[in-house]
Amino acid sequence: MASPDDRNEVVLRSLGESALLKLKIRDDAGAVEIIVRMAETMAACLEKGGTIYVMGNGGSAADAQHIAGELVGRFKKERHAFACVALSTDTSVLTSVGNDYGFNEIFMRQVEGLVRQGDVVLGLSTSGKSRNVIDALELARERGATVLALSGGGGGELPRIADHCLTVPGTDTPRVQECHITVAHILCELVEDRLCRKAE
Repeated sequence: MASPDDRNEVVLRSLGESALLKLKIRDDAGAVEIIVRMAETMAACLEKGGTIYVMGNGGSAADAQHIAGELVGRFKKERHAFACVALSTDTSVLTSVGNDYGFNEIFMRQVEGLVRQGDVVLGLSTSGKSRNVIDALELARERGATVLALSGGGGGELPRIADHCLTVPGTDTPRVQECHITVAHILCELVEDRLCRKAE
């Protein structure tokens, strides 16, 4: 069993790594501009009656649901619900498509059935290499949706596909995910602020 000093070191190291990675994003003017553009794209979609769709695998699936919860419910302000759907929540769709067509099509099939021109589709992948996210985003572009992405490492294929892609400059999955949800909260705040100002 690890000693108290060793456990303390894990806590301090993890907090430090997470903080440093977020500071790298904060200090990168290009990354900040990408986040602002992503938020403006999402807000414009909602203003025009479109829907935001969010997807990811594993922890990124949980983050997709978290984002949808903040937008449909509320982030900080009392306001009307925003149209946002996480594509990782319908177990009947996920398991039937996975069983009949394969795991790589679980998001693509939903994009085919739901996404319309003018919608926004946001894909999350800590490596940028999740095949089912990549294929779904490519189809979303073909259908006239604006494609956004949160990635990590070298970005994988997502920077090529997305209209706007924020790539976290790290390769450790937990730390990348922590940055993704921080960025997601910023997006929710910016979207909410813009749309609530318009309603005043």
